[in-house]
Amino acid sequence: MAKAAIASPWKSETERKTERALKREAVLAAAAHVFSERGYHRASLDEVAQVLNITKPTLYYYFKNKEAMLFACVQHGLDMLEAAGGAEDGNGRAQLAAYLEGYAAVIETDFGRCAVRISDAELSEASRKKVRRIKGEIDRKIRQLVTAGIADGSIASSDPKITAFALAGALNSIGQWHPQAGVPADKKLAGEYINLLMNGLAPR
Repeated sequence: MAKAAIASPWKSETERKTERALKREAVLAAAAHVFSERGYHRASLDEVAQVLNITKPTLYYYFKNKEAMLFACVQHGLDMLEAAGGAEDGNGRAQLAAYLEGYAAVIETDFGRCAVRISDAELSEASRKKVRRIKGEIDRKIRQLVTAGIADGSIASSDPKITAFALAGALNSIGQWHPQAGVPADKKLAGEYINLLMNGLAPR
């Protein structure tokens, strides 16, 4: 006897994994928004759950605790900063400017704000080491671009380490004071910042 074709009401393993990944991303995005707006200590998991219209216990299915959630937000923001787009062609100055434009755009996201507004002192020692490693990679990337610009004459001679620190600090400040959390930076704001910074690096 041939088996009747019956539509199963249960999802396949692949569908379940995909759905879980999407829900985890939603939890992470909600957490980043709440943390960037309220700060780590003032923010509560009840607020994160409320954003998603779910119960607080549901959050623990995706993250074991508040600190794990914060680490994931900060790590994601730093990963975005490290991967910020840049120009493959052009001199060192042009490539640095392109990278800084991408960096500024990330800073204006909730994840970018988490990365620069919240101190890594809030994290466990293990998480703090991971975060500082990524920050070190970002610093190295900016230093390499500055060094390349100095080498080809498109950037004035300076200490690449100090210059990279100043550039990142200036752009990070956008995430500290700009009031529109979660709203992409308008191009004029980011452009003005980058023009000021790049003009300061121009050869004299």
